[in-house]
Amino acid sequence: MQFGKVDDPSKVDFSLPETPKETLALLKKNGDNSDFEAYVGCAKWNKKDLKGFYPRGTKDELVYYAKQFNSIELNATFYHSPTKSQVETWVEKVPDGFKFFPKLPNSISHFSRLLNTGEKVKDFVDSTVLFEDHLGMAFLQMHDNYKPKDFERLQNFLEEFPKNYPLALEVRNEEWFADQEISNSLYALLEKQKVTNIIVDTAGRRDMLHMRLTSPVAFIRYVGANHASDYSRLDEWVDVLKTWKKAGLQKLYFFVHQNIELESPLLATYFIEKLNKSLGTSLISPNKSGSDNGKLF
Repeated sequence: MQFGKVDDPSKVDFSLPETPKETLALLKKNGDNSDFEAYVGCAKWNKKDLKGFYPRGTKDELVYYAKQFNSIELNATFYHSPTKSQVETWVEKVPDGFKFFPKLPNSISHFSRLLNTGEKVKDFVDSTVLFEDHLGMAFLQMHDNYKPKDFERLQNFLEEFPKNYPLALEVRNEEWFADQEISNSLYALLEKQKVTNIIVDTAGRRDMLHMRLTSPVAFIRYVGANHASDYSRLDEWVDVLKTWKKAGLQKLYFFVHQNIELESPLLATYFIEKLNKSLGTSLISPNKSGSDNGKLF
Protein backbone atom coordinates (compact mmCIF):
# COMPACT_ATOMS: atom_id res chain seq x y z
CA MET A 1 0.00 0.00 0.00
CA GLN A 2 1.44 3.35 -1.06
CA PHE A 3 -1.13 5.51 0.75
CA GLY A 4 0.60 7.52 3.47
CA LYS A 5 4.10 6.55 2.32
CA VAL A 6 6.93 8.90 3.37
CA ASP A 7 10.51 9.15 2.16
CA ASP A 8 12.06 8.91 5.62
CA PRO A 9 10.02 7.00 8.26
CA SER A 10 12.65 7.75 10.92
CA LYS A 11 11.35 11.33 11.07
CA VAL A 12 7.78 10.28 11.90
CA ASP A 13 6.38 10.21 15.44
CA PHE A 14 4.68 6.81 15.42
CA SER A 15 3.35 6.95 18.97
CA LEU A 16 -0.33 6.16 19.26
CA PRO A 17 -2.69 8.92 20.42
CA GLU A 18 -4.54 8.63 23.69
CA THR A 19 -7.82 6.77 23.44
CA PRO A 20 -10.76 9.22 23.41
CA LYS A 21 -13.11 8.99 26.38
CA GLU A 22 -15.96 8.43 23.91
CA THR A 23 -14.35 5.21 22.71
CA LEU A 24 -13.97 3.85 26.22
CA ALA A 25 -17.53 4.87 27.10
CA LEU A 26 -18.89 3.10 24.02
CA LEU A 27 -16.98 -0.08 24.83
CA LYS A 28 -18.16 -0.13 28.42
CA LYS A 29 -21.75 0.49 27.31
CA ASN A 30 -21.69 -2.61 25.10
CA GLY A 31 -20.88 -4.78 28.07
CA ASP A 32 -20.08 -8.50 27.83
CA ASN A 33 -17.20 -9.53 25.60
CA SER A 34 -16.67 -13.06 26.84
CA ASP A 35 -16.87 -14.19 23.21
CA PHE A 36 -14.09 -11.84 22.08
CA GLU A 37 -12.88 -12.62 18.56
CA ALA A 38 -9.70 -11.58 16.79
CA TYR A 39 -8.93 -11.78 13.08
CA VAL A 40 -5.51 -10.89 11.75
CA GLY A 41 -4.35 -11.13 8.16
CA CYS A 42 -2.85 -9.52 5.11
CA ALA A 43 -4.45 -7.58 2.28
CA LYS A 44 -3.64 -10.00 -0.55
CA TRP A 45 -2.89 -13.63 -1.11
CA ASN A 46 -1.34 -13.57 -4.58
CA LYS A 47 2.17 -14.90 -5.00
CA LYS A 48 3.40 -11.87 -6.94
CA ASP A 49 3.01 -9.54 -3.95
CA LEU A 50 3.90 -12.04 -1.24
CA LYS A 51 6.99 -13.34 -2.97
CA GLY A 52 8.77 -15.93 -0.84
CA PHE A 53 5.74 -16.64 1.36
CA TYR A 54 4.59 -19.72 -0.53
CA PRO A 55 6.53 -23.00 -0.53
CA ARG A 56 7.82 -24.12 -3.90
CA GLY A 57 5.16 -26.08 -5.75
CA THR A 58 2.17 -24.39 -4.10
CA LYS A 59 -0.72 -25.00 -6.48
CA ASP A 60 -3.41 -22.86 -4.92
CA GLU A 61 -2.34 -19.70 -3.10
CA LEU A 62 -5.64 -19.13 -1.27
CA VAL A 63 -5.74 -22.69 0.06
CA TYR A 64 -2.25 -22.26 1.50
CA TYR A 65 -2.83 -18.73 2.78
CA ALA A 66 -6.01 -19.79 4.61
CA LYS A 67 -4.03 -22.39 6.54
CA GLN A 68 -1.68 -19.67 7.82
CA PHE A 69 -4.10 -16.86 8.70
CA ASN A 70 -7.74 -16.72 9.75
CA SER A 71 -8.74 -13.78 7.53
CA ILE A 72 -8.02 -11.70 4.45
CA GLU A 73 -8.73 -8.08 3.63
CA LEU A 74 -10.24 -8.70 0.23
CA ASN A 75 -9.11 -5.77 -1.90
CA ALA A 76 -9.74 -7.63 -5.16
CA THR A 77 -13.45 -6.77 -4.92
CA PHE A 78 -12.58 -3.06 -5.07
CA TYR A 79 -11.90 -3.38 -8.79
CA HIS A 80 -14.66 -5.79 -9.74
CA SER A 81 -17.73 -6.81 -7.79
CA PRO A 82 -17.47 -10.59 -7.41
CA THR A 83 -19.91 -12.94 -9.05
CA LYS A 84 -21.82 -15.45 -6.97
CA SER A 85 -19.83 -18.29 -8.49
CA GLN A 86 -16.56 -16.56 -7.61
CA VAL A 87 -17.60 -16.19 -3.98
CA GLU A 88 -18.65 -19.84 -3.84
CA THR A 89 -15.28 -20.87 -5.29
CA TRP A 90 -13.40 -18.87 -2.65
CA VAL A 91 -15.50 -20.36 0.14
CA GLU A 92 -14.74 -23.91 -1.01
CA LYS A 93 -11.01 -23.27 -0.55
CA VAL A 94 -10.94 -22.09 3.07
CA PRO A 95 -11.40 -23.91 6.38
CA ASP A 96 -14.05 -23.30 9.02
CA GLY A 97 -13.46 -20.10 10.91
CA PHE A 98 -11.75 -18.26 8.07
CA LYS A 99 -13.31 -14.90 7.18
CA PHE A 100 -13.26 -12.57 4.20
CA PHE A 101 -13.44 -8.77 4.51
CA PRO A 102 -14.41 -7.56 1.02
CA LYS A 103 -14.00 -3.94 -0.04
CA LEU A 104 -16.98 -2.34 -1.81
CA PRO A 105 -16.28 -1.79 -5.52
CA ASN A 106 -14.83 1.53 -6.67
CA SER A 107 -17.80 1.78 -9.02
CA ILE A 108 -19.75 2.67 -5.87
CA SER A 109 -17.22 4.71 -3.89
CA HIS A 110 -15.06 6.43 -6.50
CA PHE A 111 -16.91 6.60 -9.79
CA SER A 112 -20.51 6.97 -8.63
CA ARG A 113 -19.40 8.66 -5.40
CA LEU A 114 -22.37 7.10 -3.57
CA LEU A 115 -24.98 8.50 -6.00
CA ASN A 116 -27.53 6.20 -7.66
CA THR A 117 -25.75 3.09 -6.43
CA GLY A 118 -28.76 0.99 -5.44
CA GLU A 119 -28.30 -1.71 -8.09
CA LYS A 120 -24.54 -1.84 -7.63
CA VAL A 121 -24.91 -2.26 -3.88
CA LYS A 122 -27.54 -4.94 -4.41
CA ASP A 123 -25.26 -6.89 -6.77
CA PHE A 124 -22.37 -6.70 -4.32
CA VAL A 125 -24.44 -7.71 -1.30
CA ASP A 126 -26.29 -10.49 -3.14
CA SER A 127 -22.96 -12.05 -4.07
CA THR A 128 -21.01 -11.53 -0.87
CA VAL A 129 -23.74 -12.80 1.46
CA LEU A 130 -22.86 -16.17 -0.03
CA PHE A 131 -19.73 -16.07 2.08
CA GLU A 132 -22.22 -16.88 4.86
CA ASP A 133 -20.23 -17.74 8.02
CA HIS A 134 -17.06 -16.78 6.18
CA LEU A 135 -18.15 -13.15 5.84
CA GLY A 136 -16.39 -10.94 8.35
CA MET A 137 -17.27 -7.36 7.46
CA ALA A 138 -17.33 -5.43 4.21
CA PHE A 139 -15.78 -1.99 4.09
CA LEU A 140 -16.37 1.17 2.14
CA GLN A 141 -13.27 3.22 1.37
CA MET A 142 -13.92 6.69 0.02
CA HIS A 143 -11.67 8.57 -2.39
CA ASP A 144 -9.13 11.00 -0.90
CA ASN A 145 -11.08 13.91 -2.37
CA TYR A 146 -14.46 12.93 -0.92
CA LYS A 147 -15.09 15.81 1.51
CA PRO A 148 -17.52 16.65 4.31
CA LYS A 149 -19.44 18.96 1.96
CA ASP A 150 -21.05 15.73 0.73
CA PHE A 151 -21.95 14.56 4.24
CA GLU A 152 -25.64 14.33 3.41
CA ARG A 153 -24.87 12.04 0.49
CA LEU A 154 -22.91 9.73 2.79
CA GLN A 155 -25.71 9.83 5.34
CA ASN A 156 -28.31 8.85 2.73
CA PHE A 157 -26.11 6.03 1.49
CA LEU A 158 -25.60 4.56 4.94
CA GLU A 159 -29.27 4.92 5.85
CA GLU A 160 -30.25 3.03 2.69
CA PHE A 161 -27.55 0.38 2.97
CA PRO A 162 -28.97 -3.09 3.75
CA LYS A 163 -29.45 -3.54 7.46
CA ASN A 164 -27.86 -6.48 9.26
CA TYR A 165 -25.07 -6.56 6.68
CA PRO A 166 -21.80 -5.74 8.52
CA LEU A 167 -20.15 -2.59 7.18
CA ALA A 168 -17.16 -0.43 8.04
CA LEU A 169 -16.20 2.98 6.63
CA GLU A 170 -12.90 4.66 5.84
CA VAL A 171 -12.84 8.34 4.91
CA ARG A 172 -9.52 9.82 3.85
CA ASN A 173 -9.84 13.51 3.16
CA GLU A 174 -8.11 15.66 5.79
CA GLU A 175 -11.21 17.82 6.30
CA TRP A 176 -12.99 14.97 8.07
CA PHE A 177 -10.42 15.11 10.86
CA ALA A 178 -9.40 18.79 10.94
CA ASP A 179 -12.67 20.10 12.42
CA GLN A 180 -13.91 18.45 15.62
CA GLU A 181 -17.51 19.35 14.90
CA ILE A 182 -17.35 17.59 11.52
CA SER A 183 -15.63 14.59 13.07
CA ASN A 184 -18.23 14.32 15.81
CA SER A 185 -21.06 14.48 13.26
CA LEU A 186 -19.45 11.64 11.33
CA TYR A 187 -18.97 9.51 14.44
CA ALA A 188 -22.54 10.12 15.55
CA LEU A 189 -23.82 9.02 12.15
CA LEU A 190 -21.75 5.84 12.22
CA GLU A 191 -22.88 4.99 15.74
CA LYS A 192 -26.52 5.49 14.81
CA GLN A 193 -26.21 3.33 11.69
CA LYS A 194 -24.07 0.73 13.50
CA VAL A 195 -21.22 1.20 11.05
CA THR A 196 -17.67 0.52 12.21
CA ASN A 197 -15.19 3.38 11.94
CA ILE A 198 -11.91 2.23 10.37
CA ILE A 199 -8.62 3.31 11.91
CA VAL A 200 -5.64 3.66 9.56
CA ASP A 201 -2.11 3.64 10.96
CA THR A 202 0.20 4.88 8.21
CA ALA A 203 3.30 7.08 8.32
CA GLY A 204 2.16 10.08 6.31
CA ARG A 205 -1.41 10.43 7.59
CA ARG A 206 -1.36 10.43 11.35
CA ASP A 207 -4.70 12.25 11.40
CA MET A 208 -6.40 8.99 10.37
CA LEU A 209 -5.20 7.47 13.62
CA HIS A 210 -8.25 8.92 15.39
CA MET A 211 -8.75 5.99 17.80
CA ARG A 212 -12.47 6.69 17.74
CA LEU A 213 -14.59 3.54 17.72
CA THR A 214 -18.24 3.75 16.71
CA SER A 215 -19.06 0.11 17.46
CA PRO A 216 -17.54 -2.49 19.78
CA VAL A 217 -15.39 -3.55 16.83
CA ALA A 218 -11.86 -2.31 16.12
CA PHE A 219 -11.14 -2.46 12.37
CA ILE A 220 -7.51 -1.43 11.96
CA ARG A 221 -5.55 -1.14 8.73
CA TYR A 222 -1.90 -1.07 9.69
CA VAL A 223 0.63 0.08 7.10
CA GLY A 224 4.23 -0.77 7.82
CA ALA A 225 6.93 1.47 6.39
CA ASN A 226 9.48 -1.30 5.72
CA HIS A 227 11.41 0.18 8.62
CA ALA A 228 12.66 -1.18 11.95
CA SER A 229 9.97 0.84 13.76
CA ASP A 230 7.26 -1.38 12.23
CA TYR A 231 7.68 -3.91 15.04
CA SER A 232 7.74 -1.49 17.97
CA ARG A 233 4.61 0.12 16.52
CA LEU A 234 2.88 -3.27 16.70
CA ASP A 235 4.01 -3.66 20.31
CA GLU A 236 2.26 -0.41 21.16
CA TRP A 237 -0.90 -1.56 19.40
CA VAL A 238 -0.98 -4.70 21.53
CA ASP A 239 -0.89 -2.57 24.68
CA VAL A 240 -3.75 -0.38 23.44
CA LEU A 241 -5.84 -3.37 22.41
CA LYS A 242 -5.34 -4.96 25.79
CA THR A 243 -6.88 -1.83 27.34
CA TRP A 244 -9.73 -1.82 24.83
CA LYS A 245 -10.48 -5.48 25.43
CA LYS A 246 -10.60 -4.86 29.17
CA ALA A 247 -13.04 -2.00 28.50
CA GLY A 248 -15.37 -4.21 26.45
CA LEU A 249 -14.03 -4.61 22.90
CA GLN A 250 -15.90 -7.49 21.27
CA LYS A 251 -14.09 -7.99 17.96
CA LEU A 252 -10.71 -7.11 16.50
CA TYR A 253 -10.04 -6.97 12.77
CA PHE A 254 -6.40 -6.13 12.11
CA PHE A 255 -4.91 -6.15 8.62
CA VAL A 256 -1.25 -5.65 7.87
CA HIS A 257 -0.06 -3.78 4.79
CA GLN A 258 3.40 -2.70 3.72
CA ASN A 259 4.66 -0.13 1.25
CA ILE A 260 6.41 -3.19 -0.18
CA GLU A 261 4.05 -6.06 0.63
CA LEU A 262 6.79 -8.71 0.78
CA GLU A 263 7.18 -8.41 4.56
CA SER A 264 3.47 -8.30 5.46
CA PRO A 265 3.26 -11.97 6.53
CA LEU A 266 6.28 -11.52 8.81
CA LEU A 267 4.72 -8.50 10.54
CA ALA A 268 1.36 -10.22 10.83
CA THR A 269 2.98 -13.29 12.37
CA TYR A 270 4.87 -11.16 14.88
CA PHE A 271 1.64 -9.36 15.82
CA ILE A 272 -0.28 -12.62 16.24
CA GLU A 273 2.30 -14.02 18.64
CA LYS A 274 2.27 -10.83 20.71
CA LEU A 275 -1.54 -10.78 20.72
CA ASN A 276 -1.76 -14.39 21.88
CA LYS A 277 0.62 -13.70 24.74
CA SER A 278 -0.91 -10.43 25.92
CA LEU A 279 -4.64 -10.82 25.21
CA GLY A 280 -5.00 -14.55 25.68
CA THR A 281 -6.13 -15.20 22.12
CA SER A 282 -5.29 -18.49 20.45
CA LEU A 283 -4.69 -17.48 16.86
CA ILE A 284 -2.64 -19.89 14.79
CA SER A 285 0.89 -18.61 14.30
CA PRO A 286 1.87 -19.14 10.66
CA ASN A 287 5.50 -20.01 11.29
CA LYS A 288 4.40 -22.88 13.53
CA SER A 289 1.65 -24.39 11.42
CA GLY A 290 2.25 -23.74 7.78
CA SER A 291 4.99 -25.00 5.52
CA ASP A 292 6.49 -28.46 5.66
CA ASN A 293 9.81 -27.21 7.00
CA GLY A 294 8.20 -25.16 9.78
CA LYS A 295 9.34 -21.86 8.36
CA LEU A 296 7.22 -18.98 7.12
CA PHE A 297 9.58 -18.07 4.31
